[in-house]
Amino acid sequence: MSTELRVTETGFPGCLVIEPPVFGDRRGCFVEIHHKQKLKAAGLDVTFVQDNYSQSAQGTLRGLHYQIDQTQGKLVWVVRGAILDVVVDLRKSSPTFGKSFSVELSEENFRQIYVPPGFAHGFCVRSEKADVFYKCTDFYAPHHERTLLWNDPVLGITWPTISPILSDKDRCGIPFSDAEKFD
Repeated sequence: MSTELRVTETGFPGCLVIEPPVFGDRRGCFVEIHHKQKLKAAGLDVTFVQDNYSQSAQGTLRGLHYQIDQTQGKLVWVVRGAILDVVVDLRKSSPTFGKSFSVELSEENFRQIYVPPGFAHGFCVRSEKADVFYKCTDFYAPHHERTLLWNDPVLGITWPTISPILSDKDRCGIPFSDAEKFD
C-alpha cells in the first residue's frame, strides 16, 4: 500500500481529486484527511479558515452553490455514505468555462475533491445517508452566495435522480445563462 498522497488533475484548471493513503488492518483503518505540507508539495498551497459538515438523506441534492465575492475554495470528502459530487466552472477565462465535472466520493474510496474559487459546487446523496465534511478557504457570506439551477439543460449534468429532495433555495436556482460569473 502506498504511503503517498495521490493527486489527480481533472482537466479543470485548479480542480483536483485527492486520494490520501489509507492504512488498514484488522482493527479498521487510519487516514490523514488534511496534511498541509503534503498538499503543498502536491501543488495545493491554500489556507482553510472554516470547516462545514452536512448530513443528508438519500436523494438529497445540495447545490449548485458559489459565492460571487469572498469566494471559497473547498476540500470535500465523505465520512459516511456516498455522493455524486459536481462542480461547474464559472471562470470566463478558463478553457472549461461552462462545463461540469463529477466524481463519486464515498466512505469506501476515501476520495476528496478540491474545488477552487470560481466554481459552483453541489452534490447528490446516493447512499441511505451521507455525512459530508468540507474545509473552506474563506468564510460563508450569505449575501454573496448564489445558486445555479441544478437541472439547467445547458449544463447537461447527469444526476443520480430525476426528482431530488431540494431546499427552496436550490429549487429556485438561476439558469447558467443568467448567473453571475467570474472573469
